[in-house]
Amino acid sequence: MAGRIHVIKVPDVGEGIAEVELVAWHVKPGDAVVEDQGLVDVMTDKANVEIPSPVAGRVMALGAEVGQVLAVGSELIRIERSGDDVPEAEAVREALPPSPVMEPAAAPKAVEMAPVPAHAAEDRPIASPAVRRRAWELGVDLKDVAPSGIAGRIVQADLDAHVAARGTRQAAGAPAALAAANAEHDEQQAIPVIGLRRRIALQMQESKRRIPHFSYVEEVDVTELEALRSALNAKWAATRGRLTLLPLLMRATVLAVREFPQVNARFDDEAGVVTRHGAVHIGIATQTPHGLVVPVVRHAQAQDLWAAAAEMARLADAARAGRATRAELSGSTITISSLGALGGIVSTPVINRPEVAIIAVNRIVERPVLRGGAVVARQMMNLSSSFDHRVVDGMDAAQFIQAMRTMIETPALLFVHPGDAA
Repeated sequence: MAGRIHVIKVPDVGEGIAEVELVAWHVKPGDAVVEDQGLVDVMTDKANVEIPSPVAGRVMALGAEVGQVLAVGSELIRIERSGDDVPEAEAVREALPPSPVMEPAAAPKAVEMAPVPAHAAEDRPIASPAVRRRAWELGVDLKDVAPSGIAGRIVQADLDAHVAARGTRQAAGAPAALAAANAEHDEQQAIPVIGLRRRIALQMQESKRRIPHFSYVEEVDVTELEALRSALNAKWAATRGRLTLLPLLMRATVLAVREFPQVNARFDDEAGVVTRHGAVHIGIATQTPHGLVVPVVRHAQAQDLWAAAAEMARLADAARAGRATRAELSGSTITISSLGALGGIVSTPVINRPEVAIIAVNRIVERPVLRGGAVVARQMMNLSSSFDHRVVDGMDAAQFIQAMRTMIETPALLFVHPGDAA
């Protein structure tokens, strides 16, 4: 019994997602696949989602290229199933012809296409938007590029071959040494901005375009806080885990927003509505191999130092491994960003839209400071913060950071604060 073509479409991943970006194929035409094998990675607003195969069979055609944005319901891949156990209802064959980016599979096991008609050379070259954009950046006329894809499609490899051949021709008449030097210094690398990198770019662009940022920097003496942290670790590290500085700063943030709730908010600038949150969901800006993500420690106001530290570590590990869920990467009400020892002296962080405030932690430096007329060594650090000036006034921002500074410099206040007993 002949095999049948099973068409897999972009699934509805929930939460109102209307489109996804294709970031990586794990298969190619001709590959055999088994049920539940991962076929492709797509990206929603922030999270990667792997789409598995619901059937076993052989890949006949891919419906899009890496970097393309696809609507939910778009054709994603075609798989030829073996015919022995294929129920008629599950053997899906499209009534409409494939889209221009689909590599057609006209019949089972008939993947070679008829020659391109002679008049096709006179038509507009067939290429994906990504190939066209790269050709434009390289100054290449696609009519000059020999296609190797199915149905006369120009693929990235064709563009690479054309550019390499053009460079060879240009260098042919030059002295060998000059040609070699030119080849070394003229080398270019085109890196598509896709997946998480594209999401970060769009998010940062929208944040800077829409939000009138202003920054406020304050110097903070963390000598006593670091002494407290060392004492806590000496007593409790073996049983509760080691504390970094961040859980203590999270505690200071939680307490400070009680006095200044306008900074623990989200601004829907389309609807013109500011939502102030009673709960404090702290986003922790985290660098991963794929770019910056912001996992969220939810209800930080209800967690002690060790619980906050453990949750932060769990989320950071999941984010770096690419396992963080959409829920774990969304919903923050205020963000803390820290580069640790690389934190620099001062920074101007970009707000994690639609939030209205972000706190950046700069590196700790031991330096001489005047105290009571004497020069003493103190551990000093800057807090560099940015605020949305549409929602937070300069005075409120300054008072908020000063409240944090007071608690950091007198760390006993982190544990005896008005309202804690309520």
